[in-house]
Amino acid sequence: MGMALEEGRKAFTQDEVPIGCVIVKDGEVVGRGYNLRETDKNPVAHAEVLAIQDAARNLNGWRLTGTTLYVTVEPCPMCAGAIVLARIPRVVFSVMDLKGGAAGTCFNILESHWTNHRVEVVSGIREEEARELMQAFFRRLRKK
Repeated sequence: MGMALEEGRKAFTQDEVPIGCVIVKDGEVVGRGYNLRETDKNPVAHAEVLAIQDAARNLNGWRLTGTTLYVTVEPCPMCAGAIVLARIPRVVFSVMDLKGGAAGTCFNILESHWTNHRVEVVSGIREEEARELMQAFFRRLRKK
């Protein structure tokens, strides 16, 4: 989760919502990403989507079995759908998203019996650090 927080800090320095993500397989980081929606003018440039794309390139395939995705904020419905489609078996996140989280808070796409793949979800890891990063970003944004 420390590496995901580092990715989130990169987003923070670029005036992006500071969400960071890493994907790990066999103890090695195979994908990284942080929010780039503003920078890329791209509504789908979420940390998870970018990390999934990076991992798929690095592993030379779209099935990311045997991986764990670490992200600083609970995935949204779009990212949860991408996680299911990529067959990622485990997601670990820090902070719940009370307005749109799709890993159990508002929706539960990752563990839904309606999908063809279920994902193990672990939450609350290094929650305070991730929450502080998000709060610092929005405090700074309000001052502008």
